[in-house]
Amino acid sequence: METVPDQATTVCPHCDRAIPAANIDLHSVHCLRKLEKCKVCGDMVPKQHAEDHYLNTHAPVACSLCSETMGRDILDIHKGENCPQRIVTCEFCEFPLPALDLAEHQEVCGNRTEMCHLCNKYVRLREINIHEVNCNRLEDNAAAGSSRDERPAERDESAPRRQQNEFSKSRLLITIAITGIAVILGSIFYPRKVEDSNRTTKR
Repeated sequence: METVPDQATTVCPHCDRAIPAANIDLHSVHCLRKLEKCKVCGDMVPKQHAEDHYLNTHAPVACSLCSETMGRDILDIHKGENCPQRIVTCEFCEFPLPALDLAEHQEVCGNRTEMCHLCNKYVRLREINIHEVNCNRLEDNAAAGSSRDERPAERDESAPRRQQNEFSKSRLLITIAITGIAVILGSIFYPRKVEDSNRTTKR
């Protein structure tokens, strides 16, 4: 199978594209008459749409929040992160307000006080998180200390109980032993009394 040799090409001086050499004359006439290279992105666009291309793609636009003019490609970043009129939320009261006013609002809002539910003291909102951490640590330490104090007392209380139980067991054993001895002695002396009474009767 015969291979087709690579077709010779020529670069169009207007659009910088490689065009088959056999078509370069026809292409050059059409390209120069109908197309225009965008000065911003370098794309070839129809001359009749060149202005629309620039306005819709590259022309500076005004932010709808603060009216600042900027490139279209950074508009979304500006609105989400940098615009002074973008809406943000106060970290203390969650009230929505423009970013421009946030610092002044939080300076006042953060100085309001609320009662700590752990120690019943009033604490400024800007300090409440650190306060609660410290408060929890103090409460845990106090609980650990009280539990250590209670353990010796529990051991002291259990000692008399053990002594009391041992004393009860001793009394039970003594009672059983006395009862056993009484039964044995009774079995020895009772038959003799019966025999003596029988002898008396026979006489």
